Amino acid sequence: MIKKTKILLIAAVLMLFGNTSRADEGMWLPLILGKKYAEMQKLGLKLSAEDIYSVNKSSLKDAVVALGGGFCTGEIISKEGLLLTNHHCGYDAIQKFSTTTNNYLKDGFWAMSRSEEIHVPGLTVWFLDRMEDVTNKILKGIDAKTPDEERTKLIQANIDELSKASKEEGKEIRIKNMFAGNAYYLFVYTIYKDVRLVGAPPESVGKYGGDTDNWMWPRHTGDFCMFRVYADKDNNPTDYKEDNVPYQPKHHLPISLKGVEQGDYAMVIGYPGSTNRFLTSYGVKQAVELDQPARVKIRGIKLDIMKEFMDQDPAVRIKYASKYARVSNYWKYFMGQSEQLVRNKVYDKKKALENDYQTWANANTQRKEIYGEVLNTFDKAYQESNKTILASVYFQEAIFGIELHSFIMNNFGIRSSLLPALKTNDAEKIEAAKKDILKRAESFYKDYNMATDQKTYAAMLGLYYNDVNKDFHPAGLETTRKKFKSFEKYAAAYFAKSPFTSQEKLSAYLNKVTLKSIENDMAYKLLNDFLEVYREKISSAGQANAASLEKANRLFIDGLHQMNPDKLYAPDANSTMRITYGQVLNYEPADGVLYKHTTTLKGVMEKEDPSNDEFIVPEKLKELYNKKDYGQYADKNGELIVNFLSNNDITGGNSGSPVINGNGELIGTAFDGNWEAMSGDIYFEPDLQRTISCDIRFVLFIVDKYAGATHLVNEMTLVK
Repeated sequence: MIKKTKILLIAAVLMLFGNTSRADEGMWLPLILGKKYAEMQKLGLKLSAEDIYSVNKSSLKDAVVALGGGFCTGEIISKEGLLLTNHHCGYDAIQKFSTTTNNYLKDGFWAMSRSEEIHVPGLTVWFLDRMEDVTNKILKGIDAKTPDEERTKLIQANIDELSKASKEEGKEIRIKNMFAGNAYYLFVYTIYKDVRLVGAPPESVGKYGGDTDNWMWPRHTGDFCMFRVYADKDNNPTDYKEDNVPYQPKHHLPISLKGVEQGDYAMVIGYPGSTNRFLTSYGVKQAVELDQPARVKIRGIKLDIMKEFMDQDPAVRIKYASKYARVSNYWKYFMGQSEQLVRNKVYDKKKALENDYQTWANANTQRKEIYGEVLNTFDKAYQESNKTILASVYFQEAIFGIELHSFIMNNFGIRSSLLPALKTNDAEKIEAAKKDILKRAESFYKDYNMATDQKTYAAMLGLYYNDVNKDFHPAGLETTRKKFKSFEKYAAAYFAKSPFTSQEKLSAYLNKVTLKSIENDMAYKLLNDFLEVYREKISSAGQANAASLEKANRLFIDGLHQMNPDKLYAPDANSTMRITYGQVLNYEPADGVLYKHTTTLKGVMEKEDPSNDEFIVPEKLKELYNKKDYGQYADKNGELIVNFLSNNDITGGNSGSPVINGNGELIGTAFDGNWEAMSGDIYFEPDLQRTISCDIRFVLFIVDKYAGATHLVNEMTLVK
């Protein structure tokens, strides 16, 4: 018995101090990071806390940007405003400028001079100036007894007041709630609007492995592209002008050529989009049984239709490349998350936590009064939500996801400026509204294929009709099916005469448009029938339920903090700057299986399949491989590392985030998570969670040796 106790004690000590294979849960706000700083130093961080985040001097935060406010992350890697992010983050821009003649998706793009860099309209980069905990200011005048409706009004009034008081010329102010409204932070940004495409590898590098390898390890993808940020002559943000100059950053990341080893310190700074770590067992059950299977089914059908037409026509392939990628990414994400929620027994883990929570809440009268009914509230709210969740998902993914519906809603819906102008017969406003519609239509039709949309339209209507309870069917849906016998025949009849299937037809239609012609359009009428059902039976029910869920979430998270006062919780991701730290590490996904922490160019060649678009290897890359012509980018064994693993905690929005070593040098760019931990956005899996990153040496190899864009490498700060 004594010997057994000693063994257990030794094991416990080893787990506490010797086990570096468990990831640190938490996407930390820089202001909270100070409490984690000692742990970061133990793992190998050599920087001070101020070197990472400071408002008084340049720091790492000044080199990390949110693309478009947070859909992806990028990092500044030169004194001339050169920006590195993921290929899939720049995919829309690359696709936008691709044609069958100049197919940058297929062939790649490299600006060999500043004059060749292409301005990307609408793309912005957001630099964080500072953040501030403003919880006390926002919750001023509120306590536990404040009625819910009054609480909401007071919070909004306080947010409005603080936003107004915090206004700075040329700055964007955002106030974000954390922990379901238990805390609030203010963020101040400087936004640069002149961003230009500099370089992108071909899809056969930047998207190597495609859907097959997405979320999978081993991975062999060069998922990167480059932009440049431009400013006026005083280095301030400005609209695009030809004579703008490259932005001079407060800080740019030096680049390490030393490579990565098992156990090396790794830190990711970025803008993760959303996690749901405080989701209850009721939410997990709904996701696995109802929500996610429906999304997977609908998206799978849409992908099959897109691919059918993309395979038939190179022009359609370019038009739908970005749309396909967007639908596909989360199609596989939902599929993987459902699978891993079950495999990793997340429902059981949530239930165990909730049992502890209920025991804690019932322990004294005061706590029971505030927190005792929280879980029952969740139970009742999800029972109500389950009645409408399937219809809600089908509206979002199927009905609202039809391109034709999207165009009609945006241009002829209730928010359209054309409808009120026609109702009042205001000629000036009618002409202005027409011009706006035609301007928006240019970008819509550039990437539109009628045949693809027609087949999708019929398929989505059929799906909704067959899968969604008839209580949520608009009257027009049944009328349409009976009149045309099938949705395929209806779609064929409508698309043959629709004014919305081409730029030319739209222009002719707008020349003689009337209120009656809009209201009599078959698709317009059917869409309005759908919208009426959505408003009356789904949205209204959801709003009534949302208030009780919001309060339950707030109390649940507040209770968890009180129940575990010594635990430091990270707030869920919400597109604000976060820092996560860990190590370069392998992992064991199953019994008897060990995944190494790196992959090499050899693996790219092993996966090559000329008959499969996802696994085509460019001839020049094969030549460089056969010659082992890797230049200064090979590792100590003469191999070229492509991707590596670390146990950093990331999610969507972190795509393109810099992976930084203990000296503050760039070692890679993060682009994915691993399949076995796809449940990680809801429940962190410390033994399995891994971030997949593109090794910075592979990035430089492609830029330098493959593309011949050595001038870009020359402007970087390389550390050997």
